[in-house]
Amino acid sequence: MDPRRAQEIANDQTMKNVTYNGEMVYIEHVDQERGVATIHPLNEPNVKQTVSVQELTEE
Repeated sequence: MDPRRAQEIANDQTMKNVTYNGEMVYIEHVDQERGVATIHPLNEPNVKQTVSVQELTEE
């Protein structure tokens, strides 16, 4: 996924199907300059991690 699309998803009020390593995740924040996003699994909002947006997949 490109950083611009990740930012669009993060800003959208409608939930999108995004996966990281096959797991459904929520995008909390995107740093477009660095190309990374802060995410968490849908069922574990306290388990946050920062990953490359290129590793995210929109289903």
